[in-house]
Amino acid sequence: MKILGIGNAIVDVICKVNDSFIKKNNLTKSTMKLFFDENEFKNLLTNLKIEKTVSGGSVANSIVGLSQLGDKVGFIGKVSDDEFGSKYEEGLNKEDVEYFYSKKKEELPTGTCLILVTPDSERTMCTFLGTAGKINENDVNSNAIKKSEIIFLEGYLWDEGEPKKAFDKAINNANKVAMSLSDQFCVDRHKPHFLELVKNKLDITFANEQEITLLIEAKNFNEVINFAKQQNKLVVVTRGDKGAVVIRGEEVIESGILPNLKIVDLTGAGDLFAAGFLHGYINKLSLKESLEKGTEMSSRVIQQIGARL
Repeated sequence: MKILGIGNAIVDVICKVNDSFIKKNNLTKSTMKLFFDENEFKNLLTNLKIEKTVSGGSVANSIVGLSQLGDKVGFIGKVSDDEFGSKYEEGLNKEDVEYFYSKKKEELPTGTCLILVTPDSERTMCTFLGTAGKINENDVNSNAIKKSEIIFLEGYLWDEGEPKKAFDKAINNANKVAMSLSDQFCVDRHKPHFLELVKNKLDITFANEQEITLLIEAKNFNEVINFAKQQNKLVVVTRGDKGAVVIRGEEVIESGILPNLKIVDLTGAGDLFAAGFLHGYINKLSLKESLEKGTEMSSRVIQQIGARL
């Protein structure tokens, strides 16, 4: 297998809202908020018009993108044996993604992410992890990991306790490790741990400019470049309308954005960028071509609703 993703198995529920809804519910625009109370989460959903429901999760979106590009891929993520859990599994099977997890009835339901899209196409996410956040080392299939060229992890999955043990088992059995820092919220919450991963455990790090700046407390982007050069591994940074850059040792390669895009929804832009880049990398394209493939994939997904093409 080319790439095995390990991440939060979450069903995305996409709704359009106005900025006033974000303010009224004390949400911070363009970030992700974790909900620990199922009822509080359900209350948010009341009176919202659902545009689309789809199997989601950051790394799962990337893995589906890789499958659509013709790569042999798999995924590990925890769901419960409930309606959303069955939908989740069906969604992966439909996309030719091998699912290395046998669902059973869990104490908590399958995870859900409410994606609120404002008129400026920004997305604010409210996540109830449910059973996805209870992943443990027994859920991680070490044979599947050993048979994969690269495993791809998400910062969203990392947490103290059982999820960390699952993470460690995956990294210790892997041939190569790629990881997305996922979100400023995650970086802020786990800064020392993420820094340790980037410096000592990861072969490829994906981040946007805000996440990597926060991680290393950089004053400007030159400091980010210098930090990445010192790691002597692949550090891939997306920079919004400034395009993207990949750094490997002294190599610094940039790629611009595509012109005249009709942006509808930024959900999944980073996920599909990672899919395109990893597709290029795993198929021995140059770093420049890999960046361009990432840009092409993210450009396609932001011109539609949802994080899947």
